Amino acid sequence: MNYLLVAAGLILLLAGAEFMVRGAVALARRLGVSPMVIGLTIVAYGTTAPEFMVSLEAALAGLPAIAVGNVVGSNIANILLILGTAGLIAPILCRPGALHRDGAIVVGVSLLFVGFARYGTIAAWQGALMVAILFAVTGIYYWTERREGAAAAHARETEEVHHLPRTYGLTLVFLVGGLAGVILGSHLLLEGAVSVARALGVSEAVIGLTLVAIGTSLPELATAVVAAYRRHPELALGNVLGANMFNILGVMGTVSLVTRLEVPTKIIDFDLWVMLGVTMFFVAWMIFTRRLGRPMAVAFLAVYGAYVAVQYLAMPGAAVS
Repeated sequence: MNYLLVAAGLILLLAGAEFMVRGAVALARRLGVSPMVIGLTIVAYGTTAPEFMVSLEAALAGLPAIAVGNVVGSNIANILLILGTAGLIAPILCRPGALHRDGAIVVGVSLLFVGFARYGTIAAWQGALMVAILFAVTGIYYWTERREGAAAAHARETEEVHHLPRTYGLTLVFLVGGLAGVILGSHLLLEGAVSVARALGVSEAVIGLTLVAIGTSLPELATAVVAAYRRHPELALGNVLGANMFNILGVMGTVSLVTRLEVPTKIIDFDLWVMLGVTMFFVAWMIFTRRLGRPMAVAFLAVYGAYVAVQYLAMPGAAVS
């Protein structure tokens, strides 16, 4: 029954996020919003709706280990699992200029988050600062890419969103129905995940870092696989870097504005540093080599498998207290 709740929650969560993005893209097009703005905001941030709703629901339910673990685990999975999978399909190449900017931003916000979280709590003022930085970064992206004439890449992102509603009424149905699916799905996923954690005898932090994190990262995985298959691997790279930035600034920032977040000791002592180390290594690797080929993609997947194994087999404090 617990696994059925998890499965039902994931299906509702992912389907709801997909419908919500389609409705939002359709509305933006009808309002005359440029494809670049749609790609920078709705498409880029829409895939993180599952992380946002699950972390918010967990925090409000008094489960900070899942709320924080979901974001930390998702950021680790986005790089090792998702880019590793995309890199197996097609080598990921990058534009040096864009990567220097995006990589520096992702590393910077990761360092900021580690600095906040290592003291054990994330307060409202810290959340407000993270949300303010998110708005500033989005503005920088818009003006920089507009000046550089890079709208084509974001236009291509919006073109990947198919089967849009064709009337305002249907658009509203997509938006409201998608939001309802995300909310209900996050509730079912959270309830099932907590039950699974107790049944397996592992901590809620471990479940948040693995089961919940992988589940909420599925939209990014789907986007990356499709982009790699269609020989647009740079979209997979941009989507993951954008998602990791939004997970920290948007998800953790907004959730900590709603309620003070307690960060579990296990995450402070181990997982935060894994997230930071993986992020810094990946950015440095891409800056110096400008590509993620199949050998490194295999290495990323192997490291992620080892990380998940450590969570369940070797980490102290894995048992439920």
